[in-house]
Amino acid sequence: MKILTWNAATKEEKALALNRNSSESQEELTNNVSGIIARVRRDGDAAISYYTELFDGVKLIPRNSEDELSNDVKNAIETAYKNIRDFHELQLPKTLRLNKNGIDAWKEYKAIERVGLYIPGGTAPLVSTLLMLAIPAVIAKCREIIVVTPPNKNGEINPAIIYAAKLCGINKIFAVGGAQAIAALAYGTETIPKVIKIFGPGNKYVTEAKLQVAQDPCGAALDMPAGPSEVLVIADDRANGQLVAADLLSQAEHDVDSKVILITISQSLANQVDKALAAQLKNLQRQKIITKSLENAAIIIVDSLDEAFAISNIFAPEHLILQIDNPRNYLNFVQNAGSVFIGKWSAEALGDYASGPNHVLPTYGYAKSYSGLGVESFMKSITFQEVSKEGLLALAPTVETLAQLEGLDAHKTAVNLRRKMIEENL
Repeated sequence: MKILTWNAATKEEKALALNRNSSESQEELTNNVSGIIARVRRDGDAAISYYTELFDGVKLIPRNSEDELSNDVKNAIETAYKNIRDFHELQLPKTLRLNKNGIDAWKEYKAIERVGLYIPGGTAPLVSTLLMLAIPAVIAKCREIIVVTPPNKNGEINPAIIYAAKLCGINKIFAVGGAQAIAALAYGTETIPKVIKIFGPGNKYVTEAKLQVAQDPCGAALDMPAGPSEVLVIADDRANGQLVAADLLSQAEHDVDSKVILITISQSLANQVDKALAAQLKNLQRQKIITKSLENAAIIIVDSLDEAFAISNIFAPEHLILQIDNPRNYLNFVQNAGSVFIGKWSAEALGDYASGPNHVLPTYGYAKSYSGLGVESFMKSITFQEVSKEGLLALAPTVETLAQLEGLDAHKTAVNLRRKMIEENL
């Protein structure tokens, strides 16, 4: 990895260290994705079959793998399911109510009726993502939950994903991935229902497709811009270089466009991590993906932890790991991050699978304005209000004055007529 001394670096070098990966221009990406969306809207299932054969190398055949899962795999899925469910059940929002001066006002939460869940599977079947999406959708009581996921080379859906979906009570699963899957969810095809909101992470094509359909009134809303994985580690001179390297590699193996950064106050640790990365990489299955991802990785050496947190807040990482002494003393320094992992034993991989909090998080710096996924993401709120005669009389002078100030005579009249009717006992 490139090692950069922050205060000796140029402005361009700093920008490059924090730059997200991109193997093609934004204009090219936008045009490619918009073409896919347009063809799916026009041709429906025929377009899905075309792109599935083109990108996945298989014909779209509605079949699922019947392979048996081992008990160890089933038990692992069930344990993760329980932990994720327990954490998310705490998030179910309650009705809020205010009764004051003749005004009864309240806010209720309603489930989004039909949602689509995108489960990445191009380079690995992410059963954990299905749990992270399906569990809060079920807790929110969404009426219809549609799952899409790329097929394997045999045109099948991984049996672990099928098992996890059934565990969550979901049986509508379609073997389609990429931008074409997002288009199918947004606009519907002969077999895939149109949904109201689309959830789930994916590569840059999936993220771009979600952004495009969300901008179309006829499309579907999106949960957040959740693209290739990111991790930023802040470490001091007491951190374990082997563990830091392992955390960086665990995110780099997701995708060639993943972004990993280490910020440290220790030159010695930087060197340790650099060596540990090379040593650990030799034993990993996804070496090609990791090697490509690490081309855009960075180790940044700073003068203080204050400076490290300032840089982290500018980058706004999806995952932030604190490998520093007394990390809880620094939590107030965290302003922008999707999810924070505190201390030596809090491996980010635990959060990816089974600790409980959701792993679908904002990337590309969107952690500055977006939160991670939760039960409320699958709901919308509606406010209600009922005003008594006394409430109207109390508020009428205020509303009439403000309506007149804004030049909205009809607003003033709507209140004034009611006030006169009450005053005249009509």
